[in-house]
Amino acid sequence: MSLDLSIEALRQLYASVERLAEEHLATLDERPITPRASGAELEARLARPIPEEGVGLAVVDGLREIAAGSRAQNGRFLGYVLGSGEPAGAAADLLASVLNQNVTAWRSAPAGVTIERSLIAWLAGALGCAGFAGSLTGGGSSANMMGLAMAREARAPANERGAAGGVVYASREVHMSVGKAVALLGLGRENLRLVPVDAAFRMRPDALEREIARDVEAGRVPVAVVATAGTVATGAIDPLAEIAGVARRHGAWLHVDGAYGALAALARPEKLEGLALADSLSLDAHKWLYQSVDCGCLLYRDRAAARRAFSHSGAYVQTSTEDPVEGFAFFDESMELSRRFRALRLWTSLQFHGAAAFRAAIARDLAHAQRLAEFVRREPRLELLAPVELSAVCFRVRGDDADRRNAAVLAAVNRRGRVYLSNAVLDAAFALRACFVNHRTSEADVDAVVEEVLAAADGS
Repeated sequence: MSLDLSIEALRQLYASVERLAEEHLATLDERPITPRASGAELEARLARPIPEEGVGLAVVDGLREIAAGSRAQNGRFLGYVLGSGEPAGAAADLLASVLNQNVTAWRSAPAGVTIERSLIAWLAGALGCAGFAGSLTGGGSSANMMGLAMAREARAPANERGAAGGVVYASREVHMSVGKAVALLGLGRENLRLVPVDAAFRMRPDALEREIARDVEAGRVPVAVVATAGTVATGAIDPLAEIAGVARRHGAWLHVDGAYGALAALARPEKLEGLALADSLSLDAHKWLYQSVDCGCLLYRDRAAARRAFSHSGAYVQTSTEDPVEGFAFFDESMELSRRFRALRLWTSLQFHGAAAFRAAIARDLAHAQRLAEFVRREPRLELLAPVELSAVCFRVRGDDADRRNAAVLAAVNRRGRVYLSNAVLDAAFALRACFVNHRTSEADVDAVVEEVLAAADGS
């Protein structure tokens, strides 16, 4: 049988999937966020063998089962730091897959490369980093890896003779991807210094200065400082300008992990002053531009530094022109060769709604976090565990054996299915955590968080 489909068969398939998507979105608010199925039940339903003969349009029945077994990301899905899947951008994913462009170089994907480079320029300018280059990535983890690879090659070159050592500095609140990157780049996790934080969970520049000075005195090379613009637990923003000054004094590369918080600069630029001092910056459009996974980004000041880190090409991929547009190749500035057309989704979403709509949505998320924090402050049975700098609210139910009790409350809230929260551990205390990066969230959804937590606490 041919893998090609007639236009009529294609129309029927696409129409069926379109109806399923519409049904999913139309029923989001009434569905339990956590599917009513155990792991064993989902295995029995979904882990079916691949048939020797295809099932044709009946595959849509399987897609419906998959949708039913997925978490419903309605306005009360407040777990992790996960964007809510903006539908206009999602519609473009179908076209991106049909076009099947390998966005590796202009000659392979002329329109795709053009769109991605224009988006990178817009993102950089919108964050106050005009002139930075970059590329879209699978997420903040790969962007952090690439930023630190550039740092290593700039400060302790390793591509030709292997890693010769060096030290990376970050706060103890840093994302786990940084420790992974340090290990995979051959620097070793023992050479990752976790710098103390202040009472607001921000890296302390004085402690950073002492750590670097101690290593320099011992003959070690300070390769990079990783500042965080929005820690994953509390949304804390490290003092970027002060940290940049320390890094500059010691010749260290400054990478800012802004996967969570950098895009808040679209709505509240004053919160993110200092982003432009970075040598490299990660951010995630699949967080605060509400895009479907995956759509991360790495921005960097110096394209030559990116090429030193990543340019290593065989004759079969060499471009045959010196034209600055037609000769451009992402693979010379990225660890990826094959790259999907991620930019089409983001471009469609921004073109459809306009930048002002995203600024307003981010501002609403910030306001929702403050609303929840105020409810927690007013409720004597609850307590805040961290300042609310961005949109993460860490709190818990007061009382004896608080860690055990709040772990039980979290499980009960999520099992009830009306609200979905995650957790954090702050200064050894277990916290309930609501994170607002959801364009669907309303004030009523915010109010439901306290209602559900107190109901679960009363039953625990």
